[in-house]
Amino acid sequence: MSKSNPNAPRRLALIASKGTLDWAYPPFILSTAAAAMGWEVGIFFTFYGLTLLKPKLSAEVTPVGNPAMPMKMPFGPENFQNINWPIPQLLMTNVPGFNALATTLMKQTFENKGVASIEELRDTAVELDVRLIGCQMTMDVFGFKKEDFIPQAELGGAATFLEYAADADVQLFI
Repeated sequence: MSKSNPNAPRRLALIASKGTLDWAYPPFILSTAAAAMGWEVGIFFTFYGLTLLKPKLSAEVTPVGNPAMPMKMPFGPENFQNINWPIPQLLMTNVPGFNALATTLMKQTFENKGVASIEELRDTAVELDVRLIGCQMTMDVFGFKKEDFIPQAELGGAATFLEYAADADVQLFI
């Protein structure tokens, strides 16, 4: 329950700062789970996370800067998922087209496992009235306009989000 009103529903405040496929899932999974539980939820999309508010999502897997990415991954079509494909770091970072291939395989694996896509999770967040707050400063820096985002996105600065987060029971930076 909210700190200022003990009878209010619990509140979750998330900051989504990255727009790659692996970083897009946590804010949408957490927000939709909390909203389905009756919590109030707001996500502040800033820096590269702001692209998750574009109508057409193009989030990709990127191993660059992700040293925890396993060198062997059960990827792709179901009949291949019992095979751990050894993927050398050199291949992951230097071969043209690897990010696109890894993205396709990861999306296929998620689909095979019944995991909703980012688009489906975002649509669910909208249906559950999750506040999707796009960072105005990031928009200005990167040259985005309100029309570049889904109609359900609201715009706000750090103060807008902090006002919301001040009464949150849980605050997470993703």
